[in-house]
Amino acid sequence: MRVSTGRWVSGDDFFDREPELRLLETLAREHNHVLLTGQRRMGKTSLTRELGRRLEADGWAFLFADVEGADDAEDVIARIAGASHGVRSLRSRLAGRMGRWAEENINEVSVSHFRIGLRAGLSAGSWRRHGQQLLEECARYEQPVLLVVDELPIFLKRMLRHAEGRGRVDAFLSWLRGALQEVEGGSLSLIVSGSIGLEPLVRRLGIPDRINHFYPVHLGPWNRETSVRCFNRLAESQGLSVAAGVAEAVYDQLGIGIPHHVQSFFARLRDFALMGGRERLTARDVPEVYQSALLGPRGQSDLVHYETRLKDALDEEGYSIAMEILAEASLRGAFTREARHRLERRYAPLMDDVRERVGDALDVLAHDGYLEPGPEGHRFGSRLLKDWWASRFRDSRITLGSRPQDDDARTRGGADDD
Repeated sequence: MRVSTGRWVSGDDFFDREPELRLLETLAREHNHVLLTGQRRMGKTSLTRELGRRLEADGWAFLFADVEGADDAEDVIARIAGASHGVRSLRSRLAGRMGRWAEENINEVSVSHFRIGLRAGLSAGSWRRHGQQLLEECARYEQPVLLVVDELPIFLKRMLRHAEGRGRVDAFLSWLRGALQEVEGGSLSLIVSGSIGLEPLVRRLGIPDRINHFYPVHLGPWNRETSVRCFNRLAESQGLSVAAGVAEAVYDQLGIGIPHHVQSFFARLRDFALMGGRERLTARDVPEVYQSALLGPRGQSDLVHYETRLKDALDEEGYSIAMEILAEASLRGAFTREARHRLERRYAPLMDDVRERVGDALDVLAHDGYLEPGPEGHRFGSRLLKDWWASRFRDSRITLGSRPQDDDARTRGGADDD
């Protein structure tokens, strides 16, 4: 089993998730369309690719389209069609339907040129028709087809920034719902996934019914037992000698078993052992590596993605509110009801719907795995994320409970400077 700290894994490197694989395979074989959610680094891409690999071995066609970088609906359709490049007969059918190449030369075209050529033939007036043809060809293909569209919520959030963005998002999701209804009963199964929540997005836009045809599946963290087994298997595979209790100490330090964080912690401990010439790691080494490597400069590139994803999920005002909430929860231990009242009073002069905006930010933070709601307020489930956000805010933020009661939006200081 190889160490993986930044790429998806499959085959022998894929660890556990058998219950989730069984569920997704059952849903795919029943030709359900699935909305797969879960916070960043939880392993959604690895899970769907491993499912595709296993179904391919059983005679399915597997298409994987990452639409994170798409700018418009035409880009999405081209990327989905481009995902068919590895399925020769389906690729030829799509090219013929979309009118870009003849059968005799389609096999000479690379993946990137295939997608670029398809994109050139799409316009604001034709993407719906060509997208419908694409799904129809998948649904009537002689083999069952699993289509995974990854990071669709990020694409939709980007589209919101365009003129008439809300209308564009509504139009795309309405088209997708109608197109899937048209091919109902065929051999196509669709999985839509993303590291920011699609459900909070459509609720904020007032169009929650646009995704009610998806079967929701949430991917949560590993439990303690699974995290420990993964760490110990990595140690055995890499020939790293670890004392009893090291894997358990790693889990306790992290707080929850986010797969990428378990892998990353193992990699940092291995580096620590190799660079220090240590023959054996002990539980006493875990806190030192946690502070110096995971929370130190080398760990920043991993964790800063959480902030980037939050910017993708929220508008400017929502992001500013979310930063206040995360600062309070990391520095004070929880974002309490009293802290919420204080936050709403601070932002009331800036917006009429402040209560709804704070509620929306909390909804996103909870849905996307940053915070967990509880009887005493919203708290971090991950100790690593809590400690990282605390170090991020410690020298630049005053918690809501430490501010004067008459503090208002004019005294926010650097709240909008993040």
